Amino acid sequence: MDNLEKNKYYIWFSYIKNISLRIKKILLDKYMDPSKIFYKSEIQLLDELQFLKEKNIKNIVQELVNDFYKNNLEKNLKIMNRQNIKVLTIEDKSYPESLKRIYDAPICIYYKGNINVLNKKTKIAIIGCRDYTEYGKKLALKFSYELAKNGIIVVSGCARGIDSFAHKGCILANTETIAVLGNGLDYIYPPENKELEEEIIKNNGVLITEYPVGTKPDKYTFPARNRIISALSNGVLVIEAKNKSGTLITVDFALEQGKNIYAIPGNIFSKNSDGTNELIKQGAKIVTNINDIMEDILN
Repeated sequence: MDNLEKNKYYIWFSYIKNISLRIKKILLDKYMDPSKIFYKSEIQLLDELQFLKEKNIKNIVQELVNDFYKNNLEKNLKIMNRQNIKVLTIEDKSYPESLKRIYDAPICIYYKGNINVLNKKTKIAIIGCRDYTEYGKKLALKFSYELAKNGIIVVSGCARGIDSFAHKGCILANTETIAVLGNGLDYIYPPENKELEEEIIKNNGVLITEYPVGTKPDKYTFPARNRIISALSNGVLVIEAKNKSGTLITVDFALEQGKNIYAIPGNIFSKNSDGTNELIKQGAKIVTNINDIMEDILN
């Protein structure tokens, strides 16, 4: 409970939904610690936040003084304690620098497992279709296993399909992996990945999310979590992607963040290869074996 008590005001701050991460960072720069905001009155905040745009001040203050978040804080701390969920704040020394550098870095990272994996030197994200083919499954298992055996930490989203096989390859290699979730850690999604999440933790890996307990997965949470997958990684390997798929959202984030993009070519008659083949046309590095990635890492 020590970790939660120490950071409970950050947890409260991260629960507030209708204030953007950009504004939250501005508030942290001003007050240094969310506890100094927690006890402010509405009148005090209205007076002290005059440097913000006038039309936004009232809405922001109403969120900050909203009793709903304050009244539910202790309940949420109990849930986290019961489920062994811990929190890493953006002010902690072990918060990954690569994640801190993005403009919309999470205020809090909630986690289960070995948080030290986040700061391992070399990490590669493996992403791809939920609606996978046998070809994609074999590739995800093969490349994640071989990367893991070569000391590379594999990052993925623990979704159905390619993501899950990327984590399973690491488990077969008996190494750590990082799973970035699009929901609170009190939910298992997809439900069939309960055992996989347990295995990740047993293997000294970590489950992380920016979403507090009580956050259900939805169509908005998954695209947002993709920026974290790419930010944590040195490069992104795409195994099967349809045109206009969610997988390509991660690629867009990775390009913005200056990360290497790798793609495995696929059958031109398969829709699951449309995205990867197009990425190769656009300049992604074509990958047919692990050495295509390792040569970049070694250099």
